[in-house]
Amino acid sequence: MDEYSRFVDWDKMDVSAQSQDTKELSCTEFQELKHLARQGYWAKNHCLRAKVYHKLISSIPCRTVTPDANVYRDIVVKIVGKRSSSSLPLPEFVDNSLVPTYCLNAEGVGAVRKIILCIANQFPDISFCPALPAVIALLLHYSKDEAECFEQVCRILACNDPSKRLIDQTFLAFESSCMTFGDLVNKYCQAAHKLMVAVSEDVLEVYSDWQRWLFGELPMAYVARVFDVFLVEGYKVLYRVALALLKFFHKVRAGQPMESDSIQQDIRAFVRDIAKSVTPERLLEKAFAIRLFSRKEIQLLQMANEKALQQKGITVKQKRQNVHLAVHAENFKSEIVSVKEMRDIWSWIPERFALCQPLLLFTTLEHGCSLSRFYSHSEGHEPTLLLIKTTAKEVCGAYLSTDWSERRRGGNKLSFFGTGECFVFRLQPEVERYEWVIIKHPELATAGPETGNHSSPAPSTLSSGSGPSEPSDRLSPFLSARHFNLPSKTASMFMAGSSECVIVGGGDGQALYLDADLNHGRTSHCNTFNNQPLCSENFQISVLEVWGFRDTMNG
Repeated sequence: MDEYSRFVDWDKMDVSAQSQDTKELSCTEFQELKHLARQGYWAKNHCLRAKVYHKLISSIPCRTVTPDANVYRDIVVKIVGKRSSSSLPLPEFVDNSLVPTYCLNAEGVGAVRKIILCIANQFPDISFCPALPAVIALLLHYSKDEAECFEQVCRILACNDPSKRLIDQTFLAFESSCMTFGDLVNKYCQAAHKLMVAVSEDVLEVYSDWQRWLFGELPMAYVARVFDVFLVEGYKVLYRVALALLKFFHKVRAGQPMESDSIQQDIRAFVRDIAKSVTPERLLEKAFAIRLFSRKEIQLLQMANEKALQQKGITVKQKRQNVHLAVHAENFKSEIVSVKEMRDIWSWIPERFALCQPLLLFTTLEHGCSLSRFYSHSEGHEPTLLLIKTTAKEVCGAYLSTDWSERRRGGNKLSFFGTGECFVFRLQPEVERYEWVIIKHPELATAGPETGNHSSPAPSTLSSGSGPSEPSDRLSPFLSARHFNLPSKTASMFMAGSSECVIVGGGDGQALYLDADLNHGRTSHCNTFNNQPLCSENFQISVLEVWGFRDTMNG
């Protein structure tokens, strides 16, 4: 059909969708390119898409010495020789069981393997890149020959712009991406997350599949539309589309029995057959309707997860299937929650801490009800988990991102601290998690510090002192106050402590107040978002526990 049809099996393609109208693309402005990519301007013209891809990839800043088409022509015979490419083993850094054909003809399928082998020869630093076969198979559709496709893939791999993330090429980068995706699901797909927690033993393992959905299971027509926008806007597009896929899966499958023994298999099957439920246009529309933080915030979260993996020595692919850890039943004992309930809580916390095991720091059954003892046992640990069981058998608690020693920064004043990763939750009589109001509804911060009172239901108790202006480096760089354009007083109002009381609040207007003797407490509730209160307004504590996070991988 055109000069870019050499590797395409048109009998498998929807030819009617390939318009032959002559189109040109002359714009160079980012915003206009972004608009055209999202609208699918070049999606129905095979030749135009090929030219656009060539233009976008040629503009990627690369290393000084990047293999080009001539290099491929020089090395392909030496590497492949006269052997059939199908008989050649692929490098370990790709998943040999997941080499999509994307409507390629026999020559194209063989070309994918040859290009992978030549890339392995030229990029010895690549240690883990499961998305590579899909990227090559896609770009072959829009290449005149193997050498041109090889050159385009090399430019993507050799990108040296530190602000532009394209394809993960190490296990560390890949695994931190999976952790980051889990964090984003936790924040922006709570209904789907609840389903994942309910039906899977290890929800983190489910989320580690997210790149496979995009580069492996997603049909050709869909992955090409995603790639259109990805080349213009970068890595964040992949997160958005994967979140949209999970949202659609939940919408279509919620309330229905699982089709297989594994939720992972069900999601893969749904993505493979997504044409039955969603058009490419609707998928992208949903993806860009999700309200995410900026590229900078995602990059900071990725860096935090990479650092956590490095500290635990997880930098190469492990022998076991994944590196995620669940709460070990044999080492866990709580008077408040079961192992299953603790695993549910563990699925809510930031993924870099989900690699750790719970460590009991304080319990009123053993250490008494002294608030000073509560502080002494909890200080020096960051983050911590607070669990409370009332005499009415209600169970609630909070995830606290910041060391309780921060309370001293306010001197004798009751000052608030913490980050937007904090949240409160209820386990009994029913499970519910409440996010930080300012994160979920950032418009509440625009009116100034007073608006922050929505986060704490007792405004008269709040001190006029602001939180720390320079939070500890240990705080999450993703949700730390210093990375938000918010008033510092509003941005740090979540937890506070003095010799007289402990206050934890901010989750959709929910707040906990604990008295100095840790025998009584009260809960307040803002009706702005029509949520049920955490527990009885005035409650008596049966048991209170504080848990830390123990790094079992480094002793």
